[in-house]
Amino acid sequence: MTRYKHAGDLLSRSSKSADYEAGPSNWLPRAVLAVAASLALLTMAPKPARADGDIHKVKHIIIVMMENHSFDNYLGTLPYVPSGPYHHGPCKNGDHKCVDGLACTGAYASLTCSNSNPDAGSSAVPSFHEPNYCVFPDLDHEWADSHAEANFTSPNDALMASPNDGFVRMNDLTDQPDLGVENATEDETMGYYTQTDLPFYYSLASTFAIDDRYFSSVLGPTFPNRSYLYAATSFGHVLAIPDEFPPAGGYKPITGTIFDLLDNNHVTWANYFADVPATFSFLDTLFSPPHVVPVTQFFTDAATGNLPSVAFVDPSFGFGGIKTENDEHPPTDIRKGQYFVSLLIQAVRNSPEWKDSIVFIVYDEAGGAYDHVAPPKARQAGLLSPDLTNPGLCEDLSSPPTSLLPGGGANCAYSLLEAEVLCPTLATSKPGYPTACANFNQLGFRVPFIAVSPFSKPHYVSHTVGDHTSFLALIEKRFLHNVKFPVNAQLLGHNHDRHHLTARDQHAHTLEDMFDFNHSPSLDVTIPAAPLPSPSDPNCVSVF
Repeated sequence: MTRYKHAGDLLSRSSKSADYEAGPSNWLPRAVLAVAASLALLTMAPKPARADGDIHKVKHIIIVMMENHSFDNYLGTLPYVPSGPYHHGPCKNGDHKCVDGLACTGAYASLTCSNSNPDAGSSAVPSFHEPNYCVFPDLDHEWADSHAEANFTSPNDALMASPNDGFVRMNDLTDQPDLGVENATEDETMGYYTQTDLPFYYSLASTFAIDDRYFSSVLGPTFPNRSYLYAATSFGHVLAIPDEFPPAGGYKPITGTIFDLLDNNHVTWANYFADVPATFSFLDTLFSPPHVVPVTQFFTDAATGNLPSVAFVDPSFGFGGIKTENDEHPPTDIRKGQYFVSLLIQAVRNSPEWKDSIVFIVYDEAGGAYDHVAPPKARQAGLLSPDLTNPGLCEDLSSPPTSLLPGGGANCAYSLLEAEVLCPTLATSKPGYPTACANFNQLGFRVPFIAVSPFSKPHYVSHTVGDHTSFLALIEKRFLHNVKFPVNAQLLGHNHDRHHLTARDQHAHTLEDMFDFNHSPSLDVTIPAAPLPSPSDPNCVSVF
């Protein structure tokens, strides 16, 4: 049996690669090239640090994905915390007390940071301490504009050069236009928070393990990034709205989802949600025990020792109105989200299952907030797209055979328009995709990443490159190990030791270097309380 129902479809589609100008080709030579690319990647890439001990001591992997903040925006001042365990970069290989944050000097309460972005008038807008916990209006983080934030003058060349110089200018042009005379805190894309603002997150980041080289999966918005968390591809989609609203029955990626793999291998899992489950886009259900259940059940399951092997925990996304929203997506109060996460962490810490659990706190994408680190090339064996599907040319199993053709996938019209904004020549090249245009072979901007676990190495900074498919790789290694693939999958270069969905999760780092499974060095750590959110939080009265 093949690893997914329509393996043959992917093989037949290999002749429609992003390099359309080369013309059609037989799938076997392309498969051999994929094998060669895989071997080259494994041979040439630096080997990441490894975990100490047996990963099978982990019984529960819990992923809490919040919304729309960059690493610099939230944790950029972490190395400057007085009496903290870290120091600032540049970071040398093997230095796991070094944080690549903002470049700042002075007292912590009044840092001066040299990071900046040019304004339209060529003046430099430096990073500054963001005064507002509720940022109005939202920042720009769409597909085309995110590439321009990475490389303002040549967005399609962001992979070759990403000076991250377009944050101020793109937000001035779109979501946060200048309103008269400039002031020091008007360009909120350049704002950062400190330990004073986010004491709970800073405490966790200073106590457990973090990764300062963790990136979102796509230079773009929520839905494509969360799709990589669940499917290791966005199967051509580049927009959040309206694409996140699925066709009847949910989206059906050709290469399947992590839920398919878990179900097929009898691994327990659940999506705990506050208002609408993020998995709705793929499962087309708002309630389906034991897999899709309210977040109140999470606290019950933690207290009674009944957590599943894999858990995805969602905040409130504001579908019931902004006053109930706590996902930290602007303009909601960042302290609402911090408090919600603190309750989850406390529940696991007080659970009988704390001793063998990992809780990851992560963000779907940077949300238009500045970060100084260039998004790197994606680890996917040299492919332009991890499943051979190009931006705006969606393909899925919604209505085969039509939906297997480029652009034939469900709800793709608006993604195609957005893809053409970044790549105007796509309008005349379909069904081919221009090689000069940006594809799915670059990660997005850095986002905050904290691993809370008794296995976490204390005060540890990983510099291993990861993205949302690193979670899939870790889940697959821990729960879906020792699988032998059929010959057609082997020809495409797939590993023989675990399931995977696409070339992205196949080659993603599992980020195990943050853990010591032998000694559980953080087993007895005390978790602090988080401050309650309040209408008096700066600029937040309207969200209460």
